[in-house]
Amino acid sequence: MSQHPILRRCVACRQLLDRRSLWRVIRDHQDGVRVDGGMGRSAYLCQREACLEEARRRKRLQKALRCQVPDDVLAALEQRLRNATDVTAEAN
Repeated sequence: MSQHPILRRCVACRQLLDRRSLWRVIRDHQDGVRVDGGMGRSAYLCQREACLEEARRRKRLQKALRCQVPDDVLAALEQRLRNATDVTAEAN
């Protein structure tokens, strides 16, 4: 019996992807916004620079989570993107 992938939509590019390939940003029950882990309202974002910029520019995460997203959450996503890019560059 094969397991179907669980699909989620990126808030920036609107593409349906397996949720394991997306970043999950959560507004938890205390109105804190976190990346990964926890329960609460979620928004998903592709692990691409273009999607992160689109989400920042058009406030896509704020709209999806229905709250303000602190700059440190966006900075953490940017750092993850840089780390992933560095790892890819080292592999080549």
